[in-house]
Amino acid sequence: MDSLLQQWLEFAPKPQPLAASQRWHVFLSYRSVNRHWVLQLYDILRHLGYNVFLDQYVLSAAAPLALTLSEELDSSASAIMMWSSDFNDSSWCLKEFTTLESKENAGDGFRYVIAKLDASPLPALAASKIYVDFAELSEGPGGSGLLRLLYGLSGDPLPAGAIALAEQIDEAAQNDLLTIRAARAAGDTATLVRLCSSDTVAWKSSPALPCEAAEALIALGDYPNALRILADVASSFPRALRPQQLTGLAMARSGDWQAAQIVLGRLYAAGEIDPETLGIYGRTWMDRYDKTKDRLHLLRARDLYRQAFEAAPKDYYTGINAASKSLLLGERDTAKQLAARVEKLVGTAAIPNDYWRTATIAEVQLLQGNYQQAAALYQSAVGEAPLERGSHASTWAAASRLLDCLEASADQKTLIRNVFAPA
Repeated sequence: MDSLLQQWLEFAPKPQPLAASQRWHVFLSYRSVNRHWVLQLYDILRHLGYNVFLDQYVLSAAAPLALTLSEELDSSASAIMMWSSDFNDSSWCLKEFTTLESKENAGDGFRYVIAKLDASPLPALAASKIYVDFAELSEGPGGSGLLRLLYGLSGDPLPAGAIALAEQIDEAAQNDLLTIRAARAAGDTATLVRLCSSDTVAWKSSPALPCEAAEALIALGDYPNALRILADVASSFPRALRPQQLTGLAMARSGDWQAAQIVLGRLYAAGEIDPETLGIYGRTWMDRYDKTKDRLHLLRARDLYRQAFEAAPKDYYTGINAASKSLLLGERDTAKQLAARVEKLVGTAAIPNDYWRTATIAEVQLLQGNYQQAAALYQSAVGEAPLERGSHASTWAAASRLLDCLEASADQKTLIRNVFAPA
């Protein structure tokens, strides 16, 4: 075992014995939009020996929600409140903060910590509360931030040795993240695979880095290695959402849409309706339509994308797919309306260092019949990520369907196809 990992495990505070009236070491307070991050925190805490209350694993569907949550919080020794821009609901924040603050001030040893998940500022009512910043760890907690979170629950400052260790962990994690991104840009799958064999704390305490590497492998078209890595991650963090999403994506892109539908369908049946899950699940129904030409499968794909876009109207990925599938269904007016909404989100100019956003801008132009602009934007996207063959193939497949539906001329089709000729 890596020496830093061993030290991290030694420094991580162990859960204290629970009082007779307590069932949980930690109560997790969150909004459903951040569930994937919370699931990873849940896995990590359980791995460290904590009894953790997470509503979806405990509550009965028939139980009165507010009463049950209050009872479970009363039987908890501590709590973590997840804060992000998606929490921007003042009435909810005030109620949640007031409840936790009252419990902490009651003097019975209860403590809570705020985990800040993005760059959005804390509300004024919580501005004086100590928090742990995870804005740079969007895939899940780990390393020094997790140590600070655990020590915050115990009410103790980090020991001097833990602070020094935290600095080493953060530096190592940042270096590996930069290496993953550089390897992705260079098309270096061997380096990505090698990194995933690391036994360091940054790789073993959180699924964030291996998921980043697996996503890079998927983009580069190395699906077997991506699936192998994701299987290892899933065995260590079985309830984490991101490894399952990426597994479904890798299966779908490799052509195994049947297996992908099972993976994503299970998530959907379990109530995972975030834009990423719905988007990938919708893609599997589109793959099924390509094989069967059954209009019902196309309709199902469109409905999933539309469901995601209406629930998260700032998510341009599901929006552009809802527009495209509407066009394929012959709903031209709906497609134009959705494309116009997406255009307001993404604009009309290429975005440096952002393949998918630029490809989306290109698809908006294609939907509007602006073939020259679309071709130029697709070329800009490919230029930003020239070695991501898997991404190119996926983009071209979508564009090809639209060209047929738009009844584009042979010259117009050639204009777009030539951008993706190497794919």
